[in-house]
Amino acid sequence: MTAYADMPKVHRDRKGRVNPNRLVLTPVLIAAALTVLYLWVHSQTLDSIEQRTLNRAYLQTAVLQHLKLTFEATALILAIAIPLGIAVSRPRARHIAPVALGVANVGQAFPAIGLLVLLTTKLDVGVKVAMISIVAYGVLPVLRNTIVGLQQIDPALTEAARGIGMRPRQVLWKIELPLAVPVLLAGVRTTLVLAVGVTTLATFVNAGGLGDIIVNGLKLNRLPVQITGAVLVMCIAYFVDWLARIAEDALKPRGL
Repeated sequence: MTAYADMPKVHRDRKGRVNPNRLVLTPVLIAAALTVLYLWVHSQTLDSIEQRTLNRAYLQTAVLQHLKLTFEATALILAIAIPLGIAVSRPRARHIAPVALGVANVGQAFPAIGLLVLLTTKLDVGVKVAMISIVAYGVLPVLRNTIVGLQQIDPALTEAARGIGMRPRQVLWKIELPLAVPVLLAGVRTTLVLAVGVTTLATFVNAGGLGDIIVNGLKLNRLPVQITGAVLVMCIAYFVDWLARIAEDALKPRGL
């Protein structure tokens, strides 16, 4: 198991911080993509069907639904994966780590659309089904990186902390978790991007999001609608990755 298996490549300066130029470049590219999309759509002659989808109110609702599902599912993933990762990384429970990772692997290996279909047979359609599917698909990167981030810490550091009188909980919060932050947040970034993609499938269980726009474009064979939905999903993926990159740099202990 490689410690940095899920860590995206990020350009950093000599002090270890994310290069400011890289932080500026992403929002600039997103703004440029949205501007090009806006100009291209408005250069087309839209029929009545396309106008019902490509209007500000409909697009705003779809984007907000998509973001809400993404961030709520990610919050659930963090609430599940981080405590579980901490628990199975303790010396007495490390033999359970392969089992926990195996279960999480099943969730990600199972096709998201297949899981949605199976869940609807028991829970009917709706946001709940979409949320379960997103959480099942996105829990692995955070869980794995939490375990790896904690296990790669030099045991000499924790032994030294205990030697000066720190309790196990103090060692965890003041030594282990701060040192594991870079690897852990890399998993969060991966999960956020995965969640944006899987949330697109929420349309199949009547949970809204930008998948509605893409599917409408495909069903009605309307190219402007298809491209608008696809570009918006892409921009959201880059946006949440950018936010996570900023959080990663802000939360990383200085000197690492």
